[in-house]
Formats: sequence, C-alpha cells, structure tokens
Amino acid sequence: SDDGKLSFDEFKAYFADGVLSGEELHELFHTIDTHNTDNLDTEELCEYFSQHLGEYENVLSVLEDLNITILKAMDKTKKDYQEASNLEQFVTRFLLKETLNQLQSLQASLECAMETTEEQTRQERQGPAKPEVLSVQWPGKRSARRLQRTNSLSPSNPQFNIGWTEEDSQWMTQINRLQKLIDRLEKKDLKLEPFEEEVLEENARSHIMIVQRQMSVVEEEIEEFRLALKQYVESASAQRGCLHVSIQKLPNDSRFIIYEFWENSSVWNSHLQMNYSKTFQRSNVDFLETPELITTMLVP
Repeated sequence: SDDGKLSFDEFKAYFADGVLSGEELHELFHTIDTHNTDNLDTEELCEYFSQHLGEYENVLSVLEDLNITILKAMDKTKKDYQEASNLEQFVTRFLLKETLNQLQSLQASLECAMETTEEQTRQERQGPAKPEVLSVQWPGKRSARRLQRTNSLSPSNPQFNIGWTEEDSQWMTQINRLQKLIDRLEKKDLKLEPFEEEVLEENARSHIMIVQRQMSVVEEEIEEFRLALKQYVESASAQRGCLHVSIQKLPNDSRFIIYEFWENSSVWNSHLQMNYSKTFQRSNVDFLETPELITTMLVP
C-alpha cells in the first residue's frame, strides 16, 4: 500500500511460491520481523536476506553492473543511431539482437532452475501441509501453467474461432497431420529412415510457408489483445498470397497459437513489412508476458 512496510497479507501475496504452507509463511514473517511490529520494513528484509545470499551476492552485484552498462549503451544508441551510416546501423541492430538473445538464454536457464527446484521440493513435501497459492506474479516470472497440447485442431473448437468455413476442412486435415508429425519428432527415440522419394515436376508449385506463432498474453490484457488479433487476422487474410490463418486459444492458459499459411516465403516476408503487421507487433509489446515464439517451415 506504499506505506513503506509490509503487512502479513502483503508479504504473503508477494512471497508465496506455491510450496510453503500458510503456517510456514507466517513463521517466516515473524522470523524476519525482528522489531516485533507485525510489519516488515526495508531494513528487516535486507538484514534477513543478506544473511543468506551466499554465491548470489556476486550474482546480484554483477546484474546491477550489467543493468547500468546496458542502460548506458541504450542511451548512446538513442543519440547516435539516426546519424550513423547504414553499415553502422546494421551493426547496432545486430548487437542489440545478440544482447537480447544472450539475456533470454540466461533467463531460460534461470527459469529452468527455478522450476526444477520447485518441483523437487513439491515431491519431497508430499504431506498434509497445504501450500499457499501464489497470488501475485513476479515481473518476468514464467507462469506456472503448462502448455496443454490438444489432440486435434478442429474448426468447431469453441475456445477461439475466427472465420471458419467448410472449405477449411482440407487445411485442418493438413494441420492435424503436421501436429502428429511434431508429436513424433518430440520423441527422443525417433529414427528417421526415408522410405519413399518424391520427384517434383518441372512446373511444380513453390513451397508453401507455414508459420506457427506462440504468444503468452498478460491476463489483464487478453480482451485488448483479442481485438488487436482480430484486426490483424482480418487484414492478413485479405492479402494476396495468404492461403489460411487460424487461431487457437489453449484451455486454462493465456497462450494463443496462430497458424498462418502463405503461398511462399517471399509473400510472407512482404506481409511482415505491411503496416497492419508492424502495428500488431508494436501492440504486442504491451500485451505479451514474453517475446513471441515464431516457427516457420517450408512444405512442398
């Protein structure tokens, strides 16, 4: 409540991790409350956690330096980019993208470590104590909900449906075949042995570009995201070269999956440069929890 201290309810809302029970959280709260005021101030929190930093003291110190360094680099980029040559701008864009990739890789490793330790603790604590449910998401923390795979993408799926017609059935058949192929590819013991060759005719149609876009949406922004997504789909579907666009909203999850079918990669690349596509990308900065995941595949 911005009063400079945490009540137990505020403490529980932020620190509950889905593992500690309510009683354990209450005991921890009073352990930190060395002033015995039934409220935690900044001094008490710092004193408690500083005693348990261990190796993470160096980690947090380096992260603080990294944050300052990146902000300085961003400030210089903002000042110098417009006046730089084309080559210098290209190098700057590459360095920004590479920095982002490195940070995302580090974040993925940390999230994996968090999930592993939480799962291990839950398995060890399979007892009568009931864990306290986390009620506030930490910034950048991956949602505990898991992506649930559906067996079939049906045009009658009530979860999310835009512009389905009977003519889409042949595309749904192809999508389901691709889904089964992805399921097979995810099996570690899979052995690929080619058993048939297909000889393409001289005037064979160019490869179709299939794009899968996964987007984890902030729960509070889902309705606004739906409106932006609907406008994007309507504009994309009207483009020459767009064969089909379908959307799936996963149950019990704030994740959307968009499947786009384009005549070829050139049409897809041109689509990305259109104003409606750029507008949708800019709006996603506010709507998405994490950067969207795009997967493309060329199919004869």
